Amino acid sequence: MEFLYRLEAIRTPVLDTLMLILTELGGELLFIVAGMLMFWCIDKKQGYFILLTGFFGVYINQFLKIACRIPRPWVLDPNFTIVEAAREAASGYSFPSGHTQTAVGCYAALAVCRKEKWIRIVGVVMALLIPFTRMYLGVHTPLDVGVSLVIALALIAVLWPLFNRYGQRRCLMYPLMGILTVMGISFLLYLSLYPFPADIDLANYESALENAYKFLGCGLGMWVIYEIDTRFIGFETKTATWWAQILKLVAGFGLILLIMEGSKPLLNLVFKGSPIAHTIRYFCTVLFAGVVWPLTFKWFASLGAKDESSSQKM
Repeated sequence: MEFLYRLEAIRTPVLDTLMLILTELGGELLFIVAGMLMFWCIDKKQGYFILLTGFFGVYINQFLKIACRIPRPWVLDPNFTIVEAAREAASGYSFPSGHTQTAVGCYAALAVCRKEKWIRIVGVVMALLIPFTRMYLGVHTPLDVGVSLVIALALIAVLWPLFNRYGQRRCLMYPLMGILTVMGISFLLYLSLYPFPADIDLANYESALENAYKFLGCGLGMWVIYEIDTRFIGFETKTATWWAQILKLVAGFGLILLIMEGSKPLLNLVFKGSPIAHTIRYFCTVLFAGVVWPLTFKWFASLGAKDESSSQKM
């Protein structure tokens, strides 16, 4: 808290705005965009690496949040103030930091798996800067961000050597998918069976339970898309020209958001508000991203081919 008070003393309206913008670059949408960019357009092996690093990190992060149940800094010390614009997005327990987990897992993973010097520099800077924004805004303590940073780096240190050596081979992917599925089921069982104290924050508990169902759908979806892609599709990532790649990414990302949000009312109605609707929704979203949308990649590649053919004739 002493360190947070030091940061509170240097706040200015300009810095507040800058930190609010930067902190959003460590959110869930950024992770989805980065993962899909790698998975669809650049390198499928590195795409699997980034996505699995993120999923493993989220499971660990969510488990620690509900197991430790540490309040936010302004709850720990009522005299401490935060940047008010950051309060709405800072829901749930404080420890460990979810933004830090996502940001370091994504940017540091990019810095490790890519050879381009500028990507590595940007990756390292962002992996350090976004955790700092969480403390500057007053929504996390150094312990919150420090533990998340260590977990993310530890996952990268374990997973990247495996991906670098084995790529997308079954001897690697099957155990990883199996562990991810077991973690998802175990987390759900923990939330359902553990005798939590009566004074547990109900909103935080329900949020954790909802996330558990969502992540289980993601984990099962990853397993299915890996099986279907390796057995039947085998899509290529770099076949389209640069503008077709951008179109492919933007259109695909838009459809992912449409499926993720548009299917929510219907599934809630069909399953009568049961949390299993979250599992189905996220499973379908992952299935679209890894199976349905890649079926269009040959068409996107043909757009680039037609463009090049027309240029040669001219």
